[in-house]
Amino acid sequence: MSERRARPDTTPRKHAWRRRFTPAGASGGGTGGAGSHTPGSPAPVQKDQGSIVQAALYRDGRRVSTPESLAETFRQLREEPRGMAWIGLHRPTEAELLTLAEEFDLHELAVEDAMEAHQRPKLERYGETLFVVLRAARYLDAQEEVDFGELHVFVGRDFVITVRHGAAPDLSAVRRRMEDDSELLALGPEAVLYAILDAVVDGYAPVVAGVQNDIDEIETEVFSGDPAVSRRIYELSREMVEFQRATRPLVGMLHGLMAGFAKYGTDEELQRYLRDVADHVTHTSERVDGFRQALADILTVNTTLVTQQQNAEMRALAEAGFEQNEEIKKISAWAAILFAPTLVGTVYGMNFDDMPELKWAAGYPFAVLLMAAVCVSLYVVFKRRDWL
Repeated sequence: MSERRARPDTTPRKHAWRRRFTPAGASGGGTGGAGSHTPGSPAPVQKDQGSIVQAALYRDGRRVSTPESLAETFRQLREEPRGMAWIGLHRPTEAELLTLAEEFDLHELAVEDAMEAHQRPKLERYGETLFVVLRAARYLDAQEEVDFGELHVFVGRDFVITVRHGAAPDLSAVRRRMEDDSELLALGPEAVLYAILDAVVDGYAPVVAGVQNDIDEIETEVFSGDPAVSRRIYELSREMVEFQRATRPLVGMLHGLMAGFAKYGTDEELQRYLRDVADHVTHTSERVDGFRQALADILTVNTTLVTQQQNAEMRALAEAGFEQNEEIKKISAWAAILFAPTLVGTVYGMNFDDMPELKWAAGYPFAVLLMAAVCVSLYVVFKRRDWL
């Protein structure tokens, strides 16, 4: 049994962040009050274990028990020196995380990250415990969008704790796969970590396929003149930024694990396993980078096409305005031509007794000739100016 498991039930020094969540008068033993209490005092009330997806104890690659609570998991692990606990949590409470931190001596900074979530993918080692943050992704066909989840993994000598924020990934499938391969599971917590990494990276493949299909559709919409395509390009570009943030750090993380093969004595089978995962995530990261560049190019092309369309519409409006102007000029010219005889006729139509030329015999022919001369003159002027 490890030294951590064999420590006496005394009250150790607690960090302030742990002490803040410890009930007054509670025992300060190594289990953090997760299974023992002072004789004669009321038994501690068991917390609702709704956030515990599954807890299991394994020995030599085979499941030996399925505890129903964290306290029972801790007790059975202490009684099984060669055992390994695999605890899966989904959106746990602070009290549950603090209980795990107290039992497995998890670093307060790692626990704080697991509480707050919204972390970037990273890998950190605190003593003998490895803390890994992963960003899983899944493609939603109905909404045609990418949904991201966050996964925190604590890996120790005899335990694996997964804290999941979001629907992805499906760790139950990882557990079934590992339980079907007892030889791989017998390699211990590192094997579970690599299986989780593989599941997260494999989950990127449907996302890559879905995004590729979206980009193909967007290209068709761009050249068909769909006005809603700009918004779709923008939304998909934002998803690719998130996807890039999920995949790019993984490349460095996996190479960091590979660099520690010799130092930590990693099994050769696991080394091959991890190198395969690293190849897949490198390929995925390159595809995501290509998607971002492709979307940027498509957005440029769409902007150019929209500008050309707007220019064509402005040109059409200008041509329509020019045609309307030509019609207005013709109407104005004819109105001016017709206005001249109307003016002459109106003057001679006034009923005054004392008007010159009323008794003139040549008055009528003169008025008609005057009107004709004015009309012809206006017609010639407008014709020379291309108004007619």
